[in-house]
Amino acid sequence: MIQLKSQREIEHMRASADLVGRALAEVAKIIEPGVTTLALDRVAEEFIRDHGATPAFKGYAFGSLTPFPSTLCISVNDVVVHGFPSSRVLEEGDLISVDCGAQLDGFFGDSAYTFAVGEISDELIALCRTTYESLHKGIDKAVHGNRVGDIAYAVQSHCEAEGYGVVRDLVGHGIGRKMHEDPQVPNFGRRGTGRKLKAGTTICIEPMINRGTHRVTTDADGWTIRTADGEASAHYERMVLVQRGQPEILTPFKYIEDVIEAPYHKAAMTHG
Repeated sequence: MIQLKSQREIEHMRASADLVGRALAEVAKIIEPGVTTLALDRVAEEFIRDHGATPAFKGYAFGSLTPFPSTLCISVNDVVVHGFPSSRVLEEGDLISVDCGAQLDGFFGDSAYTFAVGEISDELIALCRTTYESLHKGIDKAVHGNRVGDIAYAVQSHCEAEGYGVVRDLVGHGIGRKMHEDPQVPNFGRRGTGRKLKAGTTICIEPMINRGTHRVTTDADGWTIRTADGEASAHYERMVLVQRGQPEILTPFKYIEDVIEAPYHKAAMTHG
């Protein structure tokens, strides 16, 4: 069942979303060749706890899987999502998706951003640009009276027109007092289908877009999702409040984009 949020609940969610945006900006400050992904995780956890919140992913249990061990999901190159922070050292030209969640005053925040490590190839820049643009095309459809399929179609049609694979095994989701609520928000689908969106719904829209095939595989740890062909993947995620007329983006990217230069996003920078 979809939980419509009251004004008081929305204020709490704005705060949790803002904290996650600022935590990702702290991580962005130290992303460079030679840094381990575990170092990024430590920065995020310290920042979240210092601001009176708890990491949402650390210890998160899903089905029969071992609880997730870290504050961040850090996914490098061909890892789509749910990568474990480790002693892996970032290298020039890597593409790294960082997904962060926090619980503050009983409400969850969730956001993801894909970063370049040093200089990346033109092919990876194009992948990031298209994925970033598709996120905001999906957000534009997150208004009262539309359907989930309208969001899904906006993402899918934009990315597939550029020849990219749209992951089907993983989807966006509702969010609030729980990390994952109804409705599911896929990145593929048909216009005019799926659950009807109502004002007061809060969702996470998160395109996961592959340079090659849409197919993915899962590592033996049960968590780490990779592209089936070894090509790179990009992932962006924002929390959105469904409203009448125009959606409200809850998760800010402005803190991150004050820290980094992101030439592959310039075409979509009208969103805050």
